[in-house]
Amino acid sequence: MSLSAQTLEGIWGAVLLPLDRSGGIEWAALSEQLSALHESGLHGVYTNGTAGEFHSQTEEEFDRLSETVAIFCHAAALPFQIGVSNMNARVARERLVRIGALRPDAVQITLPDWWPPGYDEAEHFLAGMAEAAPGIPLVLYNPPHAKRRLELDEIARLKLTVPMLIGAKLPGGDEAWYQELRQKLPDLAVFVPGHFMASGCLAGGRGSYSNVACLSPAGAVRWWRQLDEDPAGALAFEPRVVRFMKEHVLPLAAGYGLSNAALDKAMAAAGGWCSIGPRLLWPYASAPHEIVMQLGDTARRELPELFSTRL
Repeated sequence: MSLSAQTLEGIWGAVLLPLDRSGGIEWAALSEQLSALHESGLHGVYTNGTAGEFHSQTEEEFDRLSETVAIFCHAAALPFQIGVSNMNARVARERLVRIGALRPDAVQITLPDWWPPGYDEAEHFLAGMAEAAPGIPLVLYNPPHAKRRLELDEIARLKLTVPMLIGAKLPGGDEAWYQELRQKLPDLAVFVPGHFMASGCLAGGRGSYSNVACLSPAGAVRWWRQLDEDPAGALAFEPRVVRFMKEHVLPLAAGYGLSNAALDKAMAAAGGWCSIGPRLLWPYASAPHEIVMQLGDTARRELPELFSTRL
């Protein structure tokens, strides 16, 4: 059943790409990962976000990944979104057309980014994507590293023009930003960064395509549930998560020249919840094994609640 702006919520986990010794995708390990994500209690999974390395996949790999995830999720009754992003808008549209038969609950898209589009071009792009797959809801991925960052009033205009736009991943902001969000986008499911999940969702966000779920899917789900059962406790936990990210994860970007995808994959490897290593598809760098092991030890020491049975 397709998602709507009213039903899209919660903690969604990225489908990561396990690699074999030759640097190709290890498909058997991918199936094991999907089982682990399902068992964690996530609200759903999604392919080809930043951590999913959509920018490095061949079209053959994209098709196989999409089909593998769709078959598993339909059998398990696990909601799923397929990311069809590509820096070439025409390729992204072709991907969207091809995956229509897989019946995803929504598709995620990014704006074309080799040459950042103006607003009119962004509107033309989203309208064209909606026309390419009638009936499939769209979720706009507009993270902090996007070359074209949209303002909230621009997203509100896009929503009016493209009714199938049901959600967006945005970087969040201060109190004034969330006040503007509540005023201008009441009918859009806005997802916030995973480490700001509690404060962001209390202020108007609807969930997270979660980097915390890369580290511990089950722990991220428990934190979400705590937000309903004990909002003060969930909010009190957030500064520790933010501190862990700032002190132990983000410095790896500068220290080892790592991308955001490499940081997310390093957290997944450190979390140890599935058989995945930190390596990325060629030619991108990844965190060294010893650093990943240290990161796992630090996470369990500083954020034990994510790895226990309760927060």
